[in-house]
Amino acid sequence: MLTLAHFLTLGALLFSISVAGIFLNRKNVLLLLMCIELMLLAVNMNFVAFSRFLNVMDGQVFVFFILTVAAAEAAIGLAILVVLFRNRQSIAVGDIADLKG
Repeated sequence: MLTLAHFLTLGALLFSISVAGIFLNRKNVLLLLMCIELMLLAVNMNFVAFSRFLNVMDGQVFVFFILTVAAAEAAIGLAILVVLFRNRQSIAVGDIADLKG
């Protein structure tokens, strides 16, 4: 039988992997976006686990809002990366820092 501690441990492991990915990878923007998505999914897992074990629906409702924000973030982030690649021929983080608004 899976307990709440199993789900929280898995969520903490996924969150730690995503934080390590963000700090270790400072060059590739696409990998940074993937790490942010993994971080949001770890938080979603914790919400669903608490919602299930406390028998309330609040956590699962929050998951729908987080998934909506994650989908919008992914769509806008990838659109920005496509435009950046068309203009600079690279998606390195250093090229983004050189942009002036």
